[in-house]
Amino acid sequence: MPSTVALAVDFGGTKVEAALVRSDGALVEGSRLRAATGRSAEVAELEASVTSVVRFALAALGDAELVGAGIGCAGPIDRAAGAISPLNVPSWRGYPMRELVAGVVKDAGFEVPVTLEMDGVAIVLAEHWVGAAQGYSNVMGMVVSTGVGGGLIANDRVITGRTGNAGHIGHVEVAGIVGETTFGNPNVLEAMASGPHTVAFARSQGFAGSTGEDLAAAYAAGDLVARAAVERTGRALGQAIGSASALLDLDIVAIGGGFSHATPDLFDFIRARLAEHHFEFVRKTKVVPSGLSDEGPLIGAAALIFRAEMIPPLA
Repeated sequence: MPSTVALAVDFGGTKVEAALVRSDGALVEGSRLRAATGRSAEVAELEASVTSVVRFALAALGDAELVGAGIGCAGPIDRAAGAISPLNVPSWRGYPMRELVAGVVKDAGFEVPVTLEMDGVAIVLAEHWVGAAQGYSNVMGMVVSTGVGGGLIANDRVITGRTGNAGHIGHVEVAGIVGETTFGNPNVLEAMASGPHTVAFARSQGFAGSTGEDLAAAYAAGDLVARAAVERTGRALGQAIGSASALLDLDIVAIGGGFSHATPDLFDFIRARLAEHHFEFVRKTKVVPSGLSDEGPLIGAAALIFRAEMIPPLA
């Protein structure tokens, strides 16, 4: 019998990727492609990037059955309209992303459901399905990369919220640490804890590097400024996670994204800050690395199709 697959699309502040994903959560070999996005990209460039990766993935279908397309996007989003306004991609505001992908899929000869959710929803679904949060009912999945995002599962059900933006932990305020002014508010978590903003803080303290990779290398070499920057980010993440867990009584938080791999010590700093919380049930919240490496966002986008029963229907 032909295998069953979903088209998975992950759109973020640096890149867009697409792949085919099987019903067991495994990526189809040879179907994955990425293209650039970014703060300076114009509408036509972004459309071309999305179209190219979707066409590439669909070309690898072979005799498999395509059952749907799932799109995880950096937020904010408008879930009902299928539109996106990613903070780190300024030229797309209210852009009809679901319509764009559906059109490419239709042009390729397929009539299947197309689902769009915030990337945090995709991430938490992936971790709950085949990742580090298997067997847990109350989960937050997080991305710490170009931005900081999150998604929530409570009692084995995804929480999307009224507009689709529930779980946007990157834009909760964190007291006692001052970040960058990128969003007009230096007190939000993303302004202090994303990869680029961690590097910006380190540079303000004399660090000469310019990327998260540079900072990770300096940390590994024992650079004191790099250590201070990563520890500061860990404290901020731990404080925000503590507040989220106090509100939601979480079992586990699984964290992925490029900058989460800067050093395993980042998780020690997060846990140390969480251990200072005055509620025991918050202190017991587990914080673990993603179990899915860099495939998590795509697996999560496919989970929007394969685990659709966990997601609230559109109003």
